[in-house]
Amino acid sequence: MPPLNHWIDRRRSGVLLHISSLPGPFPRGVLGQEARDFIDTIADAGFSVWQFLPLGPTHAHGSPYESLSSSAGNPEFLDLRDCVSRGWLSETSCQNVIQGELSIEAARSEAANGFWAHVAEDTALAKVVDAFLIQNADWLDDYSLFAALKNEYLDRPWWQWTEPLRNRSANTLDTAKTDHSAYIRQVQFEQFLFAYQWQQLKQHAEERGVLLFGDIPIYVAHDSVDVWAERSYFTVNHDGLCDQVAGVPPDYFSDSGQRWGNPLYRWDILKADDFSWWVKRIRKQLIRMHLIRIDHFRGLESYWAIPGDRHDGRIGEWRPAPGTELLETLQEAFGQLPLIAEDLGMITPEVIALRKAFSLPGMKVLQFAFGDDASNPYLPHHHELESVAYTGTHDNNTSLGWFNAASEHEATHLSRYFGLENGDNGHDIVLTMVRSALASVARLAIIPAQDLLALPTEARFNTPGTLDGNWCWRLDSLETLQSTKEKFQQLNHLYGR
Repeated sequence: MPPLNHWIDRRRSGVLLHISSLPGPFPRGVLGQEARDFIDTIADAGFSVWQFLPLGPTHAHGSPYESLSSSAGNPEFLDLRDCVSRGWLSETSCQNVIQGELSIEAARSEAANGFWAHVAEDTALAKVVDAFLIQNADWLDDYSLFAALKNEYLDRPWWQWTEPLRNRSANTLDTAKTDHSAYIRQVQFEQFLFAYQWQQLKQHAEERGVLLFGDIPIYVAHDSVDVWAERSYFTVNHDGLCDQVAGVPPDYFSDSGQRWGNPLYRWDILKADDFSWWVKRIRKQLIRMHLIRIDHFRGLESYWAIPGDRHDGRIGEWRPAPGTELLETLQEAFGQLPLIAEDLGMITPEVIALRKAFSLPGMKVLQFAFGDDASNPYLPHHHELESVAYTGTHDNNTSLGWFNAASEHEATHLSRYFGLENGDNGHDIVLTMVRSALASVARLAIIPAQDLLALPTEARFNTPGTLDGNWCWRLDSLETLQSTKEKFQQLNHLYGR
């Protein structure tokens, strides 16, 4: 089948910033005015793509790559000010959340009660809500019950629930739906509001000519509604435990590899079902986003299977995956595939061949380019038209932090490559790397917000293989970004972005 992929229409540039990193009065960024202002800020600077991380509800550690659901939106991103303006939440409660005197969970519960009271009195709103619940029943029914049970069991994983709930006894589930109806209605409200606020944000982005560039992890969390509700697709045993788990062997990011702990796919069962689970997953995200990055794309060609009792990724084996058949199925379902392959790490010729067979762009990260020789594939002179150029990703140090910690060999190589003088400081280096990404032949260039501001290591968003201090960095305000508008507007124009 000839490739149908037309992933992007012209040379573009974008900014990488997760929703949680937006500034604002709440504990983390939300889908409110600050998000719209961010779109305006980058659009005024000549950027036309906003890249962010997965949007699903997270576990306590906060990683967006370990979500409770592959379909749900994170309720922590809800703008409660919207609820106040609609009369669902008191201004006092909203201010108490901002001042840290009321939990955001309690405020969402109050807003849910106000919302359903309005639904009971507003026929037009009731019709819209009913339509939403019907259209999303294939995932929302299970997720709302799952979230209610997680709350009942004090966040314990589903395989530690009672056996009838763990194994989804029909009678037990029916009873649980009745017993937890109030919490289920709260979750339904949260997902309805997330969908509404997201579509408002998407509409604003489209009005400003900005594409939304999302991200989906290749795997789902073990403790997720996906595995609990559709266990046959995943490598879990009768007790709900994993005999083998996902991860990667030692690589650039970790000398001991990484044990992610996700269950692996039962690809034979997924294939026999025409990959319907994957088709639904991609369809849901295409409603939200214009472009999608598939994290750990190489796992669609072959994947690293780690024994369940191992604590790192050193021991495991590569197993083949039916990536060709999956991508053919997605192509048949959607025609165009606006997908970007995260092809970092241990990439083989077979992975490259799979990516190119479907005309999927890969990633070129400048922080990986220096310290070897002229054959390094991340050096700008090796960039490809169908690729995305980055200074760094959410898993990298900031470019300033990277340069300050670089070996003498790396720093010398970079300086010689760009013709820099010994007296150039780290900020000059970062601007040079940003210019190089924008100048790249790659049709899309993405710059982390931290690199636009030349921030140090303290602004790093995630360090792979670690548990503490990740996913919490935020912009103090948009004013600092706005102050760079003229500089980056000129650079985007100069490089045809």
